[in-house]
Amino acid sequence: MGRSEVYVEPETARGGCLSANLFRSLRFTAPALFALGLLNAATAQMGGDEGALATALCLCVCAAGLFVEDQLQRGLRRDQRVLAYVGSHPKTSMPDVARALGLPDHKAEASLMRLADQALVSYLDRDAAVPTYIISG
Repeated sequence: MGRSEVYVEPETARGGCLSANLFRSLRFTAPALFALGLLNAATAQMGGDEGALATALCLCVCAAGLFVEDQLQRGLRRDQRVLAYVGSHPKTSMPDVARALGLPDHKAEASLMRLADQALVSYLDRDAAVPTYIISG
């Protein structure tokens, strides 16, 4: 692989549904912590333990915050992958980006729009039937 080439792993090529990365990701752990917090809250309320109830509800709020942060970070990571692809494949189109990275068209388009709004990528020919993108600069 030459110096100017950048390998970008497609989302669909990652590990199976029970891979080790899944257990380390917030996509799995945040909902699991939320569910455990709810179970602890229900148990604490039945037992009349107000301290345990408050702790369980705090766990639920923290888990929800982790989940939201993971969603935001996932979008940023996708944007980075799209930017790397456009950088290594100048004059590329949105369908090319989506196909190469294994993204749905609407997610590739949203990433390209965010990157264009931040002036990181530019339209080469906006009026074409299929617009092409390059790195700004």
